[in-house]
Amino acid sequence: MSSPDKTVGTEEHAHAPKNLALALVVICTAQLMVVLDATIVNIALPSIQKDLGFTPTNLQWVLTAYTLAFGGFLLLGGRAGDILGRRRVFIFGILLFTLGSLGGGFAWSEASLLVFRAIQGLGAAIAAPTALSLIATEFPEGKERNRAMGVYAAMSGAGAAVGLILGGFLTEIDWRWVMFVNVPIGIFIALVAPRALTETERHTGKFDLPGAISATLGLGLLVYALTEVATSVGELGASEAWTDTRNLALLGTSIVLLVIFVLIEARSRHALMPLRILENRNRAGAYGIMLIIGAAMFGMFFYLTQFVQGILGYSPIKAGFAFVPVSICIIISAGVASQFITRFGAKPFALLGTAMTAAGMFWLAQIQPDSTYVGGLLGPMVVFALGLGFTFMPLTLAAVSQIDESDAGIASGVLNTTQQIGGSIGLAALTTVFATVFASTMSDFGRSGTDLTPEQLAGAEVTATVDGWTAAFQVSAGLAVVAFFITLFAIKVSKEEAAHAGPIGGAH
Repeated sequence: MSSPDKTVGTEEHAHAPKNLALALVVICTAQLMVVLDATIVNIALPSIQKDLGFTPTNLQWVLTAYTLAFGGFLLLGGRAGDILGRRRVFIFGILLFTLGSLGGGFAWSEASLLVFRAIQGLGAAIAAPTALSLIATEFPEGKERNRAMGVYAAMSGAGAAVGLILGGFLTEIDWRWVMFVNVPIGIFIALVAPRALTETERHTGKFDLPGAISATLGLGLLVYALTEVATSVGELGASEAWTDTRNLALLGTSIVLLVIFVLIEARSRHALMPLRILENRNRAGAYGIMLIIGAAMFGMFFYLTQFVQGILGYSPIKAGFAFVPVSICIIISAGVASQFITRFGAKPFALLGTAMTAAGMFWLAQIQPDSTYVGGLLGPMVVFALGLGFTFMPLTLAAVSQIDESDAGIASGVLNTTQQIGGSIGLAALTTVFATVFASTMSDFGRSGTDLTPEQLAGAEVTATVDGWTAAFQVSAGLAVVAFFITLFAIKVSKEEAAHAGPIGGAH
């Protein structure tokens, strides 16, 4: 899954911490908490939907409220650490994340849960960029820093698997515990951090609040507009939903806000995303590919979580373990890519990764209501996951190749932001596809001219639901094919550039 990191700079640690081991525990525990929260909620989604009354089209907001706030303010969080001091900002982010978790556990309605999920995402956006940067300031360059980076990377890679399994166990007790579990961890980190970490020097600079706000509002409104289209499909029909005046107004306003964001970034001296970083073909291609990969990954987890629990009847614990092969395969293929990328270059791995991602999604699109886990899901999940692992490392290298040292942090930060934003927008778009196909299939059953018994109606709904999911997988597969061709024509990272790439924050 995603690990929103910021490039580690070469800033020297002014004061060695009293206890390096404790500093590492604090930093890595925070990273684990932020990373696993992106997956721990997936297993709880069916329980959340039943308890709080979410509709199938609105359920995706449980994930999107978190990822939009996370991705929308991620770069602003990194700048805040540089200007205000990383330890101070890190602790504030953790406390805000903990507050959102506590509120989410007590959520009493759809709206209340979404508000607290957004607060969680904002806290993560503030804490996550400073976590990796603190390793540079707390650990001496060389063996100690490299070892700390290794532990940090392992936490990032293991976060998805831990989240799925832990989410299964906690959901068996009560879905609210997937929120409450963060509270004691967050309090521990906030209490220990002042003793374990030293404060960093503050740097002069200004916050690009207009940029952050216009981007987040524009993206949030775009996701909301797509969700409204999906909701309208069942009421008005597909063509009428896309031509509805209110829906068009929402879509138009979101586009205007995003155009305003681009104009702000073009003129701002302290831009969150300087447009000059898009001038390089490698980098622009990497961002486009990551948008697509984010959409495919979020869609796979979102819909298959519901399939294994709603169709296969798995318990939350069994559902959590069902996705462990995905995390294992991502770790394996990412490790292989990192070992051999200096020998073969980035492009072959990126081509292989995007091709396998597309193949896995096409294979998943063949599932039926009577498909089994081993016979229908496991194979395509493994192919898809291996593809993701092969893709992440080349994209990270492409994002930071041929760039000035001063922009390296921004370049890798934007890559991780695009993954979160791609997941948010992609999931909303796929929900629209799902709703359209679901409504069409149910309409076909209604035109059959026969009165359906309750059992037949339930069977029709299952068929329509699975048809909607497979249509979403087909669209994801088509997008992955587009990513393959973007890779073919845009990505070009030499073996020498791969060999000399510095320590960068990648997607995990």
